[in-house]
Amino acid sequence: MRKCFLFLLTAFLCACGGYKTTPVTLPDGFTLNARVADTPEKIEKGLMFVTKLPEGDGMIFLMDKEEPQAFWMKNTLIDLDIIFIGADHTVNQAHEYVPHSYTYTPDAEVAVVYGEGQYVLELPAGSISRHGIVPGSQILFTAVEK
Repeated sequence: MRKCFLFLLTAFLCACGGYKTTPVTLPDGFTLNARVADTPEKIEKGLMFVTKLPEGDGMIFLMDKEEPQAFWMKNTLIDLDIIFIGADHTVNQAHEYVPHSYTYTPDAEVAVVYGEGQYVLELPAGSISRHGIVPGSQILFTAVEK
């Protein structure tokens, strides 16, 4: 029984990719579960090669400080909404329906989005409209310690 439990626990942890998660509450009160990208490797990989991102899931990127950010969508196989959030958890910019790309998409045709923030939140495409996210909105979450 103990071996079975350890096997299942190991399989679960591997499937999750080692990401911590944190609840994130959007302006309309909807709370989602976001994977935390808190290392250079996780920030660089982001949601690359993810084929599905259900409503209620997302990824939050924790940067060291509030500054201009650029997100290049190479190998991001799903359309996303990308929200740049200041250190005070206020939305600075919100980009809706950022187009996906593939491994064979020429680099010059891969979408790049720019914004300023200490945090960046990636959500399923259409989330910005569904949840009333606009510049000036508050996004509530507890920054997970790196």
